[in-house]
Amino acid sequence: MKQLQVINQNGQLLVDSREVAEMIKVRHSDLLEKISAYIRYLENGKFRSQDFFIPSTYKVEGNNKTYYCYLLTRKGCDMVANKMTGEKGVLFTAEYVTRFEEMEKQLNGSDITGLSKELQAIFFLDKKNQEIERRVTHLEQTSTIDYGQQLELNNACKSRVLKITSGLESNAYKDKNLRSKIFKAIWRDYKNYFQVESYRNTSPLDYQKAREYIQTWKPDGKLLREIEEANNQLSFE
Repeated sequence: MKQLQVINQNGQLLVDSREVAEMIKVRHSDLLEKISAYIRYLENGKFRSQDFFIPSTYKVEGNNKTYYCYLLTRKGCDMVANKMTGEKGVLFTAEYVTRFEEMEKQLNGSDITGLSKELQAIFFLDKKNQEIERRVTHLEQTSTIDYGQQLELNNACKSRVLKITSGLESNAYKDKNLRSKIFKAIWRDYKNYFQVESYRNTSPLDYQKAREYIQTWKPDGKLLREIEEANNQLSFE
């Protein structure tokens, strides 16, 4: 397996998105599209996207055209890895963690014994803070909503279906097949939007947005037409 190249840019360790795409065997354009989506989610959630993904450019030899890429921080690599499953995810995680640790050891291996005790203390505290920040970020990105929050989302979905179909006594709601189709459409769109395999895997950071998403969800044109036609049948009974 190709060894991941970690860049030391002014003391910040970064990985080129082209390297990541090659390692996880996806097209670079596809990875850029996913990263762009992650950035939208981060900025909507009031996070600094530059702490995860730094926009950059590159040129191909013999071609004056400028191409876009991203430089991934360790947090960015964590985010990409957390969205992957199976062997690819395991191997990529193992590789970037190993390479980052190697580079960090090189950086931290600098001799500080000649510095004053005050500066040595600052270096020590900074290292500890970085480790704590990494752990907190990892927990934020890997934890999921609790059982009570899962119930809240499920109840929000039921309430939304009731509203869309015009209530328990509506013809659309009484139609089991149509009702099931609406539930499936909500959760399908939800999983696509939040990029999760189940609403139970929703990140706590996305919980409030998840509730708002369900509460404002709307069916597509075809499904909306089916609901209207089902309810209009009442007028002729």
